[in-house]
Amino acid sequence: MSLRIYNTLTRAVEEFSPLVPGHVHMYVCGMTIYDLCHIGHARMMMAFDVVQRWLKASGLQVTYVRNITDIDDKIIRRALERGITIGQLTDEMTQAMHQDIAALGIEPPSLEPRATEYVPQMLELIGQLEAKGLAYRSDNGDVNYAVRKFAGYGKLSGKSLDELRAGERVAVEAGKQDPLDFVLWKSAKDSEPEDAKWDSPFGRGRPGWHIECSAMSCHTLGKSFDIHGGGADLQFPHHENEIAQSEGASGQPLAHFWMHNGFVRVDNEKMSKSLGNFFTIRDVLKSYDPETLRFFMVRTHYRSPLNYSDAHLDDARASLKRLYTALELVKPAEVAIDWHDPFAARFKAAMDEDFGTPEAVAVLFELASEVNRSKSAVQAGLLKALGATLGLLQGEPSAFLQAGVVLAPLQIEDLIAQRAAAKAGKNFAEADRIRQDLLARGIVLKDSPTGTTWEAKA
Repeated sequence: MSLRIYNTLTRAVEEFSPLVPGHVHMYVCGMTIYDLCHIGHARMMMAFDVVQRWLKASGLQVTYVRNITDIDDKIIRRALERGITIGQLTDEMTQAMHQDIAALGIEPPSLEPRATEYVPQMLELIGQLEAKGLAYRSDNGDVNYAVRKFAGYGKLSGKSLDELRAGERVAVEAGKQDPLDFVLWKSAKDSEPEDAKWDSPFGRGRPGWHIECSAMSCHTLGKSFDIHGGGADLQFPHHENEIAQSEGASGQPLAHFWMHNGFVRVDNEKMSKSLGNFFTIRDVLKSYDPETLRFFMVRTHYRSPLNYSDAHLDDARASLKRLYTALELVKPAEVAIDWHDPFAARFKAAMDEDFGTPEAVAVLFELASEVNRSKSAVQAGLLKALGATLGLLQGEPSAFLQAGVVLAPLQIEDLIAQRAAAKAGKNFAEADRIRQDLLARGIVLKDSPTGTTWEAKA
């Protein structure tokens, strides 16, 4: 069976074949880095981590580009609020993002372009759109995209121009010829810091959000590539506008497959700061180990809504223990996956049908039951190898299963002292390992200016 992927553009599951035989080129819209990543961000990056892992497991070479948006209205506001430069803020938040997603076993992309590094390419693209009559300069200094001059607008979201007009504001926003038009280049404002401004043929200013991804994706992957992904919230207007810009300039399809992961809900309500149900990755990892959070996300299909709750994470933890118990019972042999094996074949069939992780995880549990019955080291090895394609089951079974075992207070204080020494010696990897080891044993550390305290997780 060949790989089939749900294509948002056609609203159908289609057989996937890369444009360059054996080599997949994929672009995913990454973070706007003005704050710590939350579980919605983790869900998106986890979804496409699984995608690129499975493509590689299928024998394909993958060039995976996931960008960083490091210039944006929210970034400017946050930097001004904190009294630091935009570069200081974005460097800090990028480092925090890398730490958080590495804890979840999310592999780095092949390339991670930052928007501010591609302003010349953005200006070139805007110039091409202006030359083709798809962009116009406004009296206020902005450059806007003329949506009605691009015949295919709305094809990704399925929204017609009439539907879009029904929801438009009565007054046309200043500088726009049509309410549907969107900004490509924003004229500089006196209130904005100098590090948010660039010189350009259109005047001093900064790029609009949508043009950033068009320039970065086309510069790193070419004018037409295999897969473009992101969260469902980006389908409109961000991805719709990317299509208008990129295809308007090149005349070629931007991406042949568009993929979007589902939203995160918290106790069946949309996650939002206003509802008080907003959790950063770091919030969650104070109470649950990283692999439990990863397993919780992976066992839900990437296009389905993910309902976050402590009860669901507790269930994920208990389920993951069942798999590790089989690997503790029988030491896994080092094996290459034989895709003709009945368990492996069913696992592959599930993943080849639009990355069907729920069905693939079900196969892991069937295989774990068989390992418990047969005591076969080869089957245990297969269980571990299949788990690896999802980024699971690579830890020491005994360490995972001992989570929650009570340590004596003196043992805990000794480990805290070792962690402090590691931090003082700038061995941050060792310090983080100790913190994660304590967390796996049910001990939550709390750092403060006066020192580190701990409490046992209930």
